[in-house]
Amino acid sequence: MSTRRTIERLSGGDLVELRSDVGPAPKNVGALLVLDDADLATVERVLSRRLAGIDRLRQRLVAPPWGLGRPYWLEDPAFDVAAHVTHVRCPAPADHDALLDVAADALTQPLRRDRPLWRAVLVDGLPGGAVGVVLVMHHVLADGVGGLAVLAALGDPGTPAPRPLGPASAIAASTVAAAAVPGAPVPAVAVPAAGPTVTALLADHVVRLVRAAAALPAGLARVGRGRVELRGRDRGRDHGHGHDQGRGAPRCSLNVPTGARRRLATVDVDLAEVRAAARRHGATVNDVLLVAVTAAMGTVLRARGEDVSTLVVSVPVSARRPTGRAGTAGTAGTAGRTRGGELGNQVGVMQVRVPVRGPLPERLARVAATTSARRHDDRGASAGLVGPVFRLLVAVGAFRWFIDHQRLISTFLTNVRGPAEAVSVAGAHVREIVPLTSAPGNVAVTFAVLSSGGRLVVTVVTDPDVVADPTALAAGTDEALRGLVRD
Repeated sequence: MSTRRTIERLSGGDLVELRSDVGPAPKNVGALLVLDDADLATVERVLSRRLAGIDRLRQRLVAPPWGLGRPYWLEDPAFDVAAHVTHVRCPAPADHDALLDVAADALTQPLRRDRPLWRAVLVDGLPGGAVGVVLVMHHVLADGVGGLAVLAALGDPGTPAPRPLGPASAIAASTVAAAAVPGAPVPAVAVPAAGPTVTALLADHVVRLVRAAAALPAGLARVGRGRVELRGRDRGRDHGHGHDQGRGAPRCSLNVPTGARRRLATVDVDLAEVRAAARRHGATVNDVLLVAVTAAMGTVLRARGEDVSTLVVSVPVSARRPTGRAGTAGTAGTAGRTRGGELGNQVGVMQVRVPVRGPLPERLARVAATTSARRHDDRGASAGLVGPVFRLLVAVGAFRWFIDHQRLISTFLTNVRGPAEAVSVAGAHVREIVPLTSAPGNVAVTFAVLSSGGRLVVTVVTDPDVVADPTALAAGTDEALRGLVRD
């Protein structure tokens, strides 16, 4: 292995994910994999080897002295994969809900900042010899597409890699957007294995500042496109559907400051049926999901005696560009994506106002009209608007207050497209992949979606102090999805 490498700084989006981790629930993301008829020792041995083979997962974050730029990644000389991989026995009754409780606990435990920011928990004691694998990373490591690249690298040879882009992709359910200024790559700066010198850090920082200044005009030109992506073209008008677009999210009991705990429930439906329903209505799968999850929230709110006409959903939008046809796990393409530079956070955000009254097909038509009018070639342009504002709030110490009191959105929905074919790990078939995320601030209900192997899995994430049991929201989402499939 080479003893020298380039300085790998955090991007603007990465930096916000790190600095904005100020709430009681850590900004962790991840996935739960359920492996059929697996041998625990084999799974642990194979996963440990593959996880240790990903550069970023062997690196820790280092904060340079003041004035020498952003934090950077450095190989951890004390790295020991065994310190990151543990196993537990699923508590009784060892069913799917009990496994989700184990995953929620792993998700909400803070990660140590003095070593690589991830953990893997292997869960045995499941029926039929199944083994659960909970992989958790700090959001600073990767957005949804980057996280999928990590999962692909864990698959057996021949396992299909994830598609490079999704229509609205990021496991991380957050309005925090990347704010990297477009431009040419920074020239490589050699870094000793022990870390860069002060001179090297200063030189690298100056070069980045110069390049950022040169790219400023192009960045300002994206502001208009970013505003369209974020809120639409005309404030106060939503394509002929009244003046709701200009208002913030309605006040409701699902938007209150949240604590450190989370509970999970899942919905599992046939992806082909949802796609067919979306096509029939001139919509996308993501549009269908927007209507389904808000329908479930509306039902819960009405049961609480609260009646709202619309809810506002924050949808991450990937700023990554297609890299061509996806390869297979273990190929050079996947290895490159998981090496580190292609991870990180490259995401903008779109806020969508969704009606929660009226027939489901009518709601879907309205949502499809809204989202189609806001698609453009410059994906993720809203990062240039949201990122700097959030970084300023973090810098002045106001970010925690802002996210605890915001009235811009009602919930988050993230949707990532995984591999279409079956996946195996350590010779065991992966029966299910459950996306994991935890929203900060006063958003007590979050939805994370992953399509894989012909199934569409929706994870409902709630703060149990606000919504004690997420199964009602899961049931409402399932009912709405099946209703749209039938129509």
